Amino acid sequence: MSNLVRLSFSVEEGLFNKLESLVERNGYSNRSEFIRDTIRNILVEEEWEQDKEVVGTITLIYDHHASKLSEKLTDIQHEYHDLVLASTHIHISHSLCAEMIMIKGASEKLKHLTSNLQSQKGVLHTGLTMTSTGAGVLKEERNN
Repeated sequence: MSNLVRLSFSVEEGLFNKLESLVERNGYSNRSEFIRDTIRNILVEEEWEQDKEVVGTITLIYDHHASKLSEKLTDIQHEYHDLVLASTHIHISHSLCAEMIMIKGASEKLKHLTSNLQSQKGVLHTGLTMTSTGAGVLKEERNN
């Protein structure tokens, strides 16, 4: 771990009590780890907003019986082959499938890919989860 800097700050008692509750509910052993993770989360959100390279997962739930949908979804992934790392397909029921697509690239391109997949007839739900590649967050920590 990089050199530690000790901080001291003041908050209202009510806010302190909420912080303590968050630390406990989220399973942290101390406030410092919770605050470090909170800062990292904000840095990651900034990476998304600044169109930096991120990694993520697109989760699709779709109707297996929708006409030629599987082929369309595959074709779209081929159009974005430079962003798609891997995909996994599972059968939820006789007519429903889920597909998880691991992706890496500029956040705006990943959002565009997600929208393209989501707009296909027969896709019932789409979720996009993005996170940092770690490069920006680690770089900040190592420089200190």
